[in-house]
Amino acid sequence: MGLGIVLLLASASADHGRMPIRGRTMATAPGNAVGPRIQSLRAVVRDTLPHDPRAFTQGLESRGATLYESTGVVGQSSLRAGPPGKPPTRYVELPAPLFGEGITLSGAKLWQLTWRNGIAIERDPTTLAERRRVSYRGEGWGLCHQRVAGRERLVMSDGTDRLTFRDPDTFTATGGVNVRQDGAPATGLNELECTSDGFVYANVYATDTILRIDPHTGTVTAHIDAAGLLTASESRGAQRLNGIAAVPGTDGFLITGKLWPHMFQVTFVPR
Repeated sequence: MGLGIVLLLASASADHGRMPIRGRTMATAPGNAVGPRIQSLRAVVRDTLPHDPRAFTQGLESRGATLYESTGVVGQSSLRAGPPGKPPTRYVELPAPLFGEGITLSGAKLWQLTWRNGIAIERDPTTLAERRRVSYRGEGWGLCHQRVAGRERLVMSDGTDRLTFRDPDTFTATGGVNVRQDGAPATGLNELECTSDGFVYANVYATDTILRIDPHTGTVTAHIDAAGLLTASESRGAQRLNGIAAVPGTDGFLITGKLWPHMFQVTFVPR
């Protein structure tokens, strides 16, 4: 979530704020601290899909042929699921005062964050029905699921340079890492996507930038420019880029933003 809150809805909400390069093609593959070189990449559009322009997108997640999307704003927050680019086949609302945030899937669980409510909601990924609520400290922004050395964990952002690791069953914090780009804190980490090669991709709040992060060391390994996806007229009714989901079985990602009329399937290639 973010810092420019009153610019969107002074009374209710805030604005805050994913080439085939998902493999280990550079000197700093996850867990290997050889060389600090940061790749400079850009998003190339491979397909354009419709997106609900009323959706204040906070999280995207793909599983098979289903795309899950979490939206924010108090009184308008939701979770929806269905084929990418088509109307959702399942839809649930979050009651006020909850402000929906990032989501991820972990086996038979779907976790949905809230912004400043300190509540993570466990849901049934098939029906989207709420199962339970778990409390956490601080703000909730992005969330993704990762397998590390045969074990599973959740990775969570809170708008700072910190990534917190959590148990996927209990949601208990188990550790974390501070993210650094060229030795400086990489702040504003927002919506997250964990990929099968061990990296974490993070939208950077209030920018058109996505970072690729080695979660073992906290090192930024790639800086991705995703600017210019909307036309000038489309941009006037839209807000910031936010929402990234790896497309299963490909090197592509689905990305969109808050109140965007389109979702884009992209690949990340050298600039």
